[in-house]
Amino acid sequence: MTTPSPLTPDQLLAALNWRYAVKAFDPSKKIPAATWAALEQAMVLAPSSFGLQPWKFVIVSDPAVRAKLRPLSWNQSQVTDASHFVVFATQVGMTEAQINRYADEIARQRGPSQDVENYRGMMLGFLKGLPPGTDTTAWNTKQVYLALGQFMAAAAVLGVDTCPMEGITHAKYDEILNLPAQGYRTCVACAVGYRSDADWLAKLKKVRYPAEQVILRV
Repeated sequence: MTTPSPLTPDQLLAALNWRYAVKAFDPSKKIPAATWAALEQAMVLAPSSFGLQPWKFVIVSDPAVRAKLRPLSWNQSQVTDASHFVVFATQVGMTEAQINRYADEIARQRGPSQDVENYRGMMLGFLKGLPPGTDTTAWNTKQVYLALGQFMAAAAVLGVDTCPMEGITHAKYDEILNLPAQGYRTCVACAVGYRSDADWLAKLKKVRYPAEQVILRV
């Protein structure tokens, strides 16, 4: 595996300072195919607990479907105007079959080994050891937000704008996207593209608490 050429600290911070939750996208500007392919892989490569990847990333390209989703999103224009629109869906629950599927995939890609079987046993033991009534869907949801964060950071580094959106009618999204039948449910959405020159928020200073107020050093 090739070691990547790192960004400089200044380049990284410049990208993160440039990023904001875009309120108005320019519908005429589309993300180039190669850039979008890299952003898709940023989602695929996101970390998750045990590596189980309890998610689906629904890329909504059909304008008619996006038009249906817009009124279910407080009529926010980002849904229809952004170049791309992604719904991050959470896997409902966690089962032994899903853990075995992942362990089998490790063995397929890396080759069978006792280490893989030990890891399988550890994951299965963790699942069986959870207290009765544990909401594993809530656990899965936390993993989805890891993917969202990585996706948005990757977009910023590539000069692509994003807007995460939780102000949506989740159950209606599920219905339109047919997610329950696949064992998933809507978690959060993200509009992706390029900001409009008319976006009032783009010109405002980013407001964050000073580092000394949010970072504890022990």
